[in-house]
Amino acid sequence: MSSHIAQDAFDPWQEIVQHQQKSGFDSQFGATASFIGSMRDFNENADVSRMELEHYPAMTQRYLDKLERQAKERWNLLDTLIIHRVGEINPADPIVLIACWSAHRRAALD
Repeated sequence: MSSHIAQDAFDPWQEIVQHQQKSGFDSQFGATASFIGSMRDFNENADVSRMELEHYPAMTQRYLDKLERQAKERWNLLDTLIIHRVGEINPADPIVLIACWSAHRRAALD
């Protein structure tokens, strides 16, 4: 399990591949499911050119860790990865990455 806060832009697909290669579960997982949340260039019909996402580091990390623990308790997951972006974010930038690996697709997708 791995969750962390990212100050800089990240490539979600590269993060998934790197995490999967380091996981040690290469021959055990049969499914990988992912969610990527990105910034839009509008909000309630107003144009948005950038945003500054602030956070309380310790509180944010505790919450990400809690989400991972709850997912692992609820579903039969081999591994998880959560990345949440903070700082200056531009339209189309990924903000959140959630990836789950499991032996069967149902657990990963649920």
